[in-house]
Amino acid sequence: MSEPLVIGRVIGDVLDSFTPTTKMSVSYNKKQVCNGHELFPSAVTTKPRVEIQGGDMRCFFTLIMTDPDVPGPSDPYLREHLHWIVTDIPGTTDATFGREVVSYEMPKPNIGIHRFVFVLFKQKSRQSVNPPSSRDHFNTRNFAAENDLGLPVAAVYFNAQRETAARRR
Repeated sequence: MSEPLVIGRVIGDVLDSFTPTTKMSVSYNKKQVCNGHELFPSAVTTKPRVEIQGGDMRCFFTLIMTDPDVPGPSDPYLREHLHWIVTDIPGTTDATFGREVVSYEMPKPNIGIHRFVFVLFKQKSRQSVNPPSSRDHFNTRNFAAENDLGLPVAAVYFNAQRETAARRR
């Protein structure tokens, strides 16, 4: 189940090894995000629909979207850049029911192919997650530790690179 995350170095660069226990689907305009598939930046300008199955209305989740390849994958010295955080998402719903603590920022990769990672954590209680001080130099592991989130329960990522005028047609 988590093998594509290992091959794509999401486990290692962003996350520690974990066992997925919750079903999460992420889609942009009805196009499902699949591990390692490429999406054009022009197709991901607005926040995606994120659906969660495998909880109940009494459990709450935190969703993080991050780019570990800033400014470029060959030298990601600014790793990670935070694109989105939604907390207090009730189980069996979608992210629109949660509390957006960091607004969605569309991917704008400049150099190389970037990975954009969605990570889902199960919260211990509601309104227990504090927003980070900055989008830059974000660290998913540290954020999870600071907010007592434990290991992720689901993750998925897509690749995107800068679009040339020819590719946009």
